[in-house]
Amino acid sequence: MLQWIRSWIFLIQMYLMMAILGLFFFPGVIFSPKVARFACRLYANWVRWTAGWMVGLKSEIRGEIPTGEVLIAAKHQSFFDIILIFGAVPTAKFIMKRELLWTPFIGLYAWRLGSVPVDRGKRAQAITKMIKDVERGAVEAGQLVIYPQGTRVAPGKKIPYKVGAAVLYKQLQQPCVPAATNVGVFWPRTGVYRKPGLAVVEFLPAIPPGVDQSTFVRQLEDEVETASNKLMKEAGFDADTENA
Repeated sequence: MLQWIRSWIFLIQMYLMMAILGLFFFPGVIFSPKVARFACRLYANWVRWTAGWMVGLKSEIRGEIPTGEVLIAAKHQSFFDIILIFGAVPTAKFIMKRELLWTPFIGLYAWRLGSVPVDRGKRAQAITKMIKDVERGAVEAGQLVIYPQGTRVAPGKKIPYKVGAAVLYKQLQQPCVPAATNVGVFWPRTGVYRKPGLAVVEFLPAIPPGVDQSTFVRQLEDEVETASNKLMKEAGFDADTENA
């Protein structure tokens, strides 16, 4: 019961702080993407810190943190893995559903960070525009994050990897850094309860440019799922047992 109460208090203050920071930095964000990045990084650090002492959910980044222009293809289990990735890499931006542009605070800040809003079936056009914007200096170069399964996936659930990440990998001609996580064991995709423990995002060795599409998808899925299952097992969740 006490952990439920802590979880409720944590969530309330988390969203309250999102509103406070969102309003406070709003004037600066209109004129400068750097203000948006500072505000979002401050918020990410706040969420990590309060999760640690309010609900006992510590967090850790493993592996070599990606820098420069790379594609990050990450396992997505909850909002917390977004927080951890954004707080870890220097200039993260995300492939996001266009509907999120209308979400209070999140939409404006994501747009100012250079995130790429896409309509279903029109990702190629959006990425082409982003590449041109980077080339002419209108958008900051950085680490583009995509979730190859297309949605949050609960621990133990299997959803095939879509070809979108492979298409983007080919179009960008950049290294792809797979990223594994176990955050869903502690912070579920839905619900209130937050479990104490150690949430981890692990950056894996980069896949160099030039791998053919089918091989890339198989390699990406194998590496991310294997590493994620290992992290979840470390956290006390055995995906193989759950799927048996």
